[in-house]
Formats: sequence, C-alpha cells, structure tokens
Amino acid sequence: MKVNEVPQNKGMITDDLREICYAVDENGSYILAKSAGWEPKNIANDQAWSLIEEEISQTVKKIKAGKLSPLAFHMAKNQMNVSLLSKYVGFNRLRVKLHLKPSVFRKLKPSILKRYGRIFDIEVEELLKIPGLE
Repeated sequence: MKVNEVPQNKGMITDDLREICYAVDENGSYILAKSAGWEPKNIANDQAWSLIEEEISQTVKKIKAGKLSPLAFHMAKNQMNVSLLSKYVGFNRLRVKLHLKPSVFRKLKPSILKRYGRIFDIEVEELLKIPGLE
C-alpha cells in the first residue's frame, strides 16, 4: 500500500501511539509508516479480548466455588497456561498444577509465593487477592 493509504482507524491504540507498518513511498521504495490502526485488525483484537475477559470471568467463578486457587486468576489475566508458567517459575508442570488447588495453594511457603509474584510482577499480597472477591 502507498504511504497515503496507510489506515488510520483508531482502535486499541490510543493517544499519540502508533504502530509501524511498511508502505511504498512516491519513489516506489518501502518505508516505515505510522498507523493508528486498521478496522479488520481492530475487530479481531476486540473479539480476542472479549474471549480473554470471558476466560478470566469463568476463572473467577471457579475460584469463588473453591475449585481453583488465586494463581489461576493471574495465569488467565496474563494469558498463561500451566506449561508456560512452569517454565517461567522453574517448577515442573505437575507442581504448578498442584498449586492451582486451593488447599495446596494456602499452604505454600512465602518463598514460593514470591517466585510467582516476581513472574507476574506483583507483590505476594496482590497474588493472594482476586478483584471482586475482597
């Protein structure tokens, strides 16, 4: 696409932020051009975030029902699965799965909670809380 055809449909990108895409200038050379967004991409992003929000909502319901520990909320919020979190935190997958059980999670040592907190870039106190459950 030509530089003057670069879409400027605002979506998730706000304020003065722009994403970079390639466009063709008046000389026929590829250059980097700023874009505020593109309607099809905005629609796809909105749909994806709706699914993520629904997953978080379902996870919170399971935590309220006592089926999952608060760790599950932070995993959903950060779009992580057991395998990915286990790699980041340095525990095997089975151990992380066990930590998703409320009875096991309540007994975790502060040092283990701190490791999870570092991964999610939050304090241990925040790791223990779930929005809407305080």
